[in-house]
Amino acid sequence: MTASPTSPLKLLLSAQARDTWGTRILAAVPDRALTFVTAEEAGTSEAPCPADIAFMTREVTGSSSKGNPTPELRNFGKVLRGAASLKWLQIHPAGAELPIYRELRERGVKVTTASGATAVTVAHTALGALIAINRRFPLLADAQRRHAWEPRLGARSPRDLKGQTAVVVGLGPIGQNLAPLLKMLGMRVIGVRREATPVPPCDRTIPYGDLASVLPEADVLILCCPASPLTRGLASAATLGAMPKGSLLINVARGVVAVEADVIGALASGQLAGAYLDVFEQEPLDPTSPLWDMPNVLISPHTASHSLGQNEAVFEIFLDNLSRWREGRALRNDVDRLG
Repeated sequence: MTASPTSPLKLLLSAQARDTWGTRILAAVPDRALTFVTAEEAGTSEAPCPADIAFMTREVTGSSSKGNPTPELRNFGKVLRGAASLKWLQIHPAGAELPIYRELRERGVKVTTASGATAVTVAHTALGALIAINRRFPLLADAQRRHAWEPRLGARSPRDLKGQTAVVVGLGPIGQNLAPLLKMLGMRVIGVRREATPVPPCDRTIPYGDLASVLPEADVLILCCPASPLTRGLASAATLGAMPKGSLLINVARGVVAVEADVIGALASGQLAGAYLDVFEQEPLDPTSPLWDMPNVLISPHTASHSLGQNEAVFEIFLDNLSRWREGRALRNDVDRLG
């Protein structure tokens, strides 16, 4: 797995990542047996990229969206495809859905994610969104814009979160960070994962196949699972219709986990009283989507994980994996070992 002692590892990364972390990366390699290759330089060279390993950081993917890659991402992908010696790629997202990752894995390249790096941030975002939607903050903000004094009284009053049931779909790092926060609010938590193995502090843990059995109890459905054949289209009309009328939906997973047209229909009919949506089937969200103008919806542009500390957390995972790589140990978040 490691390079020969007489042949320094060649690390592919962006020029910005080299300038930001280059000194710390070299300091983490005791014998300094590592050299840098920037994607910008490799992209303009006619020679194949000589990289052994690569680190794809956030500025490379930038504002790319599905089907709409930025020039930086296209260039990095081109360089990766031409790097015949490449053995390992570390990426910054928690998921590895881009086609380039699959291509590399089929070539025998290890692909590792930064799963867990932003779990606390996403859990906090989901918690804040739940409180905001439940407390009718979007409606209050709308009234403020209209200079309208509209107290939430009587039937318009928010329900107490204490005693409600949250069904958390996905008990990876995000779900496991979110569950205790929901319990602190006095909520009952049902976790959904591949197996029914208990995950404290969830009151119950069920497999994906049993989700339908708990939907009538779901005051809040929180999606924080990876995209997979098990989860694609999970939040459908049937799923949302089986929940109590007036329930809430939070999606910090992937856009394909929810059927967008069905979510819109459930919101319009009142089956869903509100939703927080950070991800969508197509991104950016179409400016003509009715979701933009629904007063009971909070929308964020796939930024639930963003924070000032995000890049540093991803970098720490890369440093750990770099040490593991050089020592021939198993890598963290190896997509093939996880999946």
